[in-house]
Amino acid sequence: MSVAADRSDKLAGPAVPIGLSTASVYPQNTEAAFAYAADLGFDGVELMIWSDPVSQDIGRIEQLMDEYQMPVLSIHAPCLLISQRVWGRDQSAKLARSVDAAEDLGAGVVVVHPPFRWQRSYTAHFADLVAELEERSDVAVAVENMFPLRIVDRLFARRSARERAASGQGPGRHVSGYGTSIDPTDDGFAHYTLDLSHTATAGVDALALYDRMGDRLAHLHLADGDGSAVDEHLIPGDGSQPCEQVCRRLVERGFTGAAVLEVTTGGARDRRERSEILTRALSFARRNLAVAPR
Repeated sequence: MSVAADRSDKLAGPAVPIGLSTASVYPQNTEAAFAYAADLGFDGVELMIWSDPVSQDIGRIEQLMDEYQMPVLSIHAPCLLISQRVWGRDQSAKLARSVDAAEDLGAGVVVVHPPFRWQRSYTAHFADLVAELEERSDVAVAVENMFPLRIVDRLFARRSARERAASGQGPGRHVSGYGTSIDPTDDGFAHYTLDLSHTATAGVDALALYDRMGDRLAHLHLADGDGSAVDEHLIPGDGSQPCEQVCRRLVERGFTGAAVLEVTTGGARDRRERSEILTRALSFARRNLAVAPR
């Protein structure tokens, strides 16, 4: 019997929709994510647009939605380092295309990361572009909190050893990889995505960030982390983040967005083990995002 048939851990009353990020089944593909979501009883998926050709083919995604009876709740724009060439190199055009795809698929949210520092034109116009895309559509472009991505300043690294020694620095200094703040509330946007794995890696107070986002919080990436230097995306409840508190706060305020489980299953040996990981994550979400009966 599939987990979809067992709702014993789901409290009575309407609940926050729970989606599965298609990235959560990596290294399996986009269609596999739809199959897991349907079998395990998710309410929808978040489509990560990246190197998988199916993820880039909106017509094929529409077919998968129909085949698995699984809606696309949100789209993750191709803004990761590994997706820099997906849909071309023009980051502004890629974000606009993501919004168009969301409209075509009936998704209410596009998740986007802050621009990288080397994307100078994109960085300069990012805030205006996000506002413009939201004005011309019904899609919320929800900017996600990130964690420090540090890169070596190559110009500094080319200095002579004497110059570096005189400055008191080592062979190269590390600077932020982003052109804007990793905390999108510093720059101010109409909509935000809160990622609880990223708060762990960044070492920031997730509840304080939740408060800063306030009513502009439109989307949740539900995962966990222990503060590692790498983005862990643990099952919620397995790390140090206040996942339960965030979930309950969303319920109490009548959150109208979706919570998407974005957890790592790359270490799973087979489908059964991957299903067990996703089932445990879904059970946590169901328990903590359901509205208690009156």
